[in-house]
This record gives sequence, C-alpha cells and structure tokens, in this order.
Amino acid sequence: MSFQPRPDITWPQLIAPLIAAGVAILLLALIRAPARRRFSAILVGGAGAAYLSGGFGLLELPFCAVMTLVAYRGLTDNRFIGAGWVMHTMWDLAHHLFGHPILPFLPLSSFGCAICDLGLAAWYFADAPSPWPWVDRRGRLAKASAAGS
Repeated sequence: MSFQPRPDITWPQLIAPLIAAGVAILLLALIRAPARRRFSAILVGGAGAAYLSGGFGLLELPFCAVMTLVAYRGLTDNRFIGAGWVMHTMWDLAHHLFGHPILPFLPLSSFGCAICDLGLAAWYFADAPSPWPWVDRRGRLAKASAAGS
C-alpha cells in the first residue's frame, strides 16, 4: 500500500466538517430520546458500509460487520454509537491516506468525514443531550416527578 497524493489541507477544510457535525447534531437533537438513540444506531450502522468497494478489497467486509455489531449495541447505549463514529474516523483516515476518498470527486472528503465523525462521537460520548429545551422536557419532568414520589 502506498500513500495517495492529496491536495494541501486548508483552514476552511478543517472548519467546514465541524460545522457539518454541528448542523447534524442540531437536527438529530430534534428527535426525542430514546428514538434519537435508535435512529443514530441505524445511522452509524449505515456509515459502516459507506466505503464498500473503497479500495481495501475484502478488508471492507469485516469492518462493515464490526460496525454492524457496534450499531446493534448502540440501540441501547450512546457510548457504542460514539465508539462507532470513532471507528469510522479511523477508517476515514485509512482511506484518506491509502484508499479512495468517500466522494471520488472530492479528494479530501474522507479527511473531512473524519473530522465530522469526531464531532459526532464527542456528542454521543456526552450521552447526546438535546440543545433544544422543548425536546426532552416531558421525559425529564416525568423522571423528576417519579423520583420525588
């Protein structure tokens, strides 16, 4: 395996994926928990198949299988969803350096995907809190009243 030539990385190419992660988080946070966790588990499971035929041949299949298992565990635990995004980050970087970019017409797309994935992973490791005050309010109020009884 040899390094693939890539263009230089600029500040906008570092910032844009973080903005994309922020927008994704704001949109995902509109879904009430626990449906948000289940949807996110499906999303990270699908991300595991993003690179099929991406340049690593049969190695793509075990990665996809492991991501499926991690996504399954993510159905009940946000930490597994975060772990799945970290795993996908590693796969993004491997493809950026040695394989084919996730979007063939954008040579730095795998690099940008890795940055975005780390932003998502951090949110899931923090238990995917919603920044929208109305989203999980009903669930929190119900828990608070049950704890007070």
